[in-house]
Amino acid sequence: MMASRATSALRKSPAKPKKAVKPSGLPEWNLGDLYSSIDAPEIARDLAKLDADCVAFENAYKGKIAEAVARPEGGTWLADAVKNYEAIDDLAGRLGSFAGLAHAGNTVDPAISKFYGDVSERITAASVHLLFFALELNRVDDAVLERAMQTPALGHYRPWIEDLRKDKPYQLEDRVEQLFHEKSQTAYGAWNRQFDQTISTLRFKVGTKELAIEPTLNLLQDRKPANRKAAAQALAKTFKANERTFALITNTLAKDKEISDRWRGFKDIADSRHLNNRVEREVVDALVASVRAAYPRLSHRYYKMKARWFGKKSMPFWDRNAPLPFAATGQIGWGEAKSTILKAYGDFSPQMASIAERFFTDRWIDAPVRPGKAPGAFSHPTTPSAHPYVLMNYQGKPRDVMTLAHELGHGVHQVLAAKQGALMAPTPLTLAETASVFGEMLTFKRLLAQTKNTKQRQALLAGKVEDMINTVVRQIAFYSFERAVHTERRNGELTAQRIGEIWLSVQSESLGPAIEIKPGYETYWMYIPHFIHSPFYVYAYAFGDCLVNSLYAVYERASDGFAERYLAMLSAGGTKHYSELLKPFGLDAKDPTFWDGGLSVIEALIAELETMG
Repeated sequence: MMASRATSALRKSPAKPKKAVKPSGLPEWNLGDLYSSIDAPEIARDLAKLDADCVAFENAYKGKIAEAVARPEGGTWLADAVKNYEAIDDLAGRLGSFAGLAHAGNTVDPAISKFYGDVSERITAASVHLLFFALELNRVDDAVLERAMQTPALGHYRPWIEDLRKDKPYQLEDRVEQLFHEKSQTAYGAWNRQFDQTISTLRFKVGTKELAIEPTLNLLQDRKPANRKAAAQALAKTFKANERTFALITNTLAKDKEISDRWRGFKDIADSRHLNNRVEREVVDALVASVRAAYPRLSHRYYKMKARWFGKKSMPFWDRNAPLPFAATGQIGWGEAKSTILKAYGDFSPQMASIAERFFTDRWIDAPVRPGKAPGAFSHPTTPSAHPYVLMNYQGKPRDVMTLAHELGHGVHQVLAAKQGALMAPTPLTLAETASVFGEMLTFKRLLAQTKNTKQRQALLAGKVEDMINTVVRQIAFYSFERAVHTERRNGELTAQRIGEIWLSVQSESLGPAIEIKPGYETYWMYIPHFIHSPFYVYAYAFGDCLVNSLYAVYERASDGFAERYLAMLSAGGTKHYSELLKPFGLDAKDPTFWDGGLSVIEALIAELETMG
């Protein structure tokens, strides 16, 4: 657990001491709560401590677990071992998080890139000494371990131990596990860095300007059709020029995963993700089948209506996220975005708003667009002894407000779950998107309630539908694309052209006939970071969105006591299975009709839009 948490800790900003916010009014984060700078002496001190603690842990416990746990005092002995392990995990999480966040803010600075790579290598090398712990613990007899867990101090860690034992069928011999672990730095870890650095250094010529990827993608939402087309063509041209690099990265990572899955005995290409998420394959399959069956009722239907709003029968792909002709113009300032979100959160739960406000007052958010900064947005939990940080690329669009509400939902979730400790705070992906999407829904509902103008209300509803389509339909299409690529990769390498053909196939199916797939779109698979950093992660977004639709329906039917139950669910972190956490709300994701209920919410919004003309 420690190694995977620490070494995957984000790939992403230069640590700077506190300083004045830039004239743009957008805040930059203060990473000083972790370390003051990449040269801080505390980093060298903590890396040395990590090395020493890991070696000491190995000397104290390796080869002794089975015998010690079987003794009468075995529960107390093992509880002490787990506490020591957790403390090491927290320290590694702090180091890895700082390095990752530093890199996120500036992926092209050579000193920061070296620092990130060096810290990652040090954490991986140190954590080799901890690999034995999970392996030996999983070899303890079930009855012996159950008896030991009757000791309250060890019983506290029951959720973590039980989760750990679910990995038991896929564990390998100790030296093979060590080899896999050590080579991760030169295998998928190195290719992840290659992708990050490549995507951050690409430039796209739009008119006379050379733009980075984030502002270029942002132009696809520009009000001027010519700007959207120019941006789309610039993206396609640069991606095409770099297709061999992206194809190599994709092929290598797919093969790397296939080797690991084969050695571990996973039967399906996504089974390792499902195991990590603690979700059953049949539940995900049911979600995917429900969404794909709903494509005609959701995306096909909506895009046909959107094309009509533009006076067309169909639209080129670069107009898919175009601002609606009747949408309000102008940018939304940072202060207005902050106020809107905090009021929406506060109406639901003052505690939720209070936690979210700390992200603003304590400078836990990095909002401006900067050259070399990682694209997109995330909320990184760091480690329970610190606090989360949010990365944004805020440009004043209504969608940026929703993204901020989304990431703050993650942040609130991470703050609430931190009390579970480093081992049990992390939330499986089945629930990781719940708080974020719920935060978006709260913000949307507040905006909708205060909007009286019919056309503005129509624009808000349409924007929400587009976000839901991007979250549900688009992500399931991404999942279908990944499945096809990884399946075909087992028979040999795929050319960039072949990957593009698969991409066009799944995109055509999901977007429908109202979206024209123009030349160049076959390259757009290249910039999606989830394919690289978190294979098969994408279905979690659809899982979360449909789940939140059902949760919100429960809230609207019976809001009394809902907020308390909801915050209790978030506070549980990774201590309970998603099915157990949903019970207080009367929801069961294993019910075959469950996903249809969530999708019907999107259908209802589309139907409402159709009545508005």
